[in-house]
Amino acid sequence: MENQPLLHSKEKGLALHNVVLLMGILFVSFNLRPAITAVGPLVGSIRVDVGISNGLAGLLTTIPLIAFALLSFFAPKLGYRFGNELMVFFGLLTLLVGIIIRSMGLSMTVFTGTALVGIGIAISNVLLPSIVKSKFPSQIGLMTGLYTTSMCVFAAIGSGLSVPLAHGLHLGWQKSLAVWAFLTVVAVLMWIPQLKNASPITSSYMRNIKIKSTTIWRSKLAWQVTIFMGLQSFLFYSLIAWLPEILSNSGLSMSEAGWMVSIMQLAGLPMALLTPIYADRFSNQKGIVWLIGVFYLIGIIGITITDSVLVLTCSVVLIGLGQGASISLALTLIGLRSAHSKQAAELSGMSQSIGYSLAAIGPLTIGMLLDVTKTPSVTFVIFVFIIVIMVIAGLGAGKNKTV
Repeated sequence: MENQPLLHSKEKGLALHNVVLLMGILFVSFNLRPAITAVGPLVGSIRVDVGISNGLAGLLTTIPLIAFALLSFFAPKLGYRFGNELMVFFGLLTLLVGIIIRSMGLSMTVFTGTALVGIGIAISNVLLPSIVKSKFPSQIGLMTGLYTTSMCVFAAIGSGLSVPLAHGLHLGWQKSLAVWAFLTVVAVLMWIPQLKNASPITSSYMRNIKIKSTTIWRSKLAWQVTIFMGLQSFLFYSLIAWLPEILSNSGLSMSEAGWMVSIMQLAGLPMALLTPIYADRFSNQKGIVWLIGVFYLIGIIGITITDSVLVLTCSVVLIGLGQGASISLALTLIGLRSAHSKQAAELSGMSQSIGYSLAAIGPLTIGMLLDVTKTPSVTFVIFVFIIVIMVIAGLGAGKNKTV
């Protein structure tokens, strides 16, 4: 009986620590997309002001993806060396510096700042799944759903507020993009309590799992997770960057098209939250993969065959459902297909480094196709092809086994 108050105190301390960690994870997730998604609706203004082509403007979305691809390979190693918590903090600081530099408005600073934004986000992209696997091993689906939904909410807000801030409030595109620095500052402050927990993985732990960690790049399952991650990212970033331009050909204004992108992302929020929860409960995730494919295909066909605002809106909603489910499933598969937190970091690094290499092709390719063809018709064929391959990879990645 005498030990009960001490045990109760420890339980309360652990519960408080988990709440603080959860809040930190959520605030980090708030910053993982808006600095990128805010660019799409402003591409036209940036292109004219800086004096670049559609192809180069596509780099403003592609550069962060290249940074994701490169840094995702090294992020797990940096996490082992310095601790995941410290590296996430460093990533937030890098993101903050990138946002500030990008908002200076010069051609050089726009691209340099964009690269730093990508580097900062890439670190947290890779290490958050490992932190979730380590700190919440029995709640992977719920935790992944929460932070993925948070990420998607602010991705949608980023797209929707860009034009109103830039033109409605007459801030210009520079200050419109700079606004997101305030959110990053809050995340930095919220993450500071986690720095005391930052520690490298011990050598004994590394020795215990060395055999498993050396096989991940030869795993068929790991490659299926990687391809699924990459192709869903290809679709997401291509549509974020160019859907406003594509919809403007259907008679919508750029402001209306920007809000369509927000609707697309907001529609995916329920799927982003529920998909990981149900994926964690099902014996396999193949049914979810089929559902994602159906949502995407019907949505793409809808925006291809009509200029009706109602049909366009419904189609955009369906695409949003597919997006919300696919990104959250991709992140959940990292935890479900890995046996421990280190393997989760390695699978996360592999899937995001190779995956975002595929994704980086998207905005640049679509931008160049629009430059050459002057019509979005060819892009729709590309989207359908990518959806089919993504579903095939997802069916393999959805099998109930670990790497």
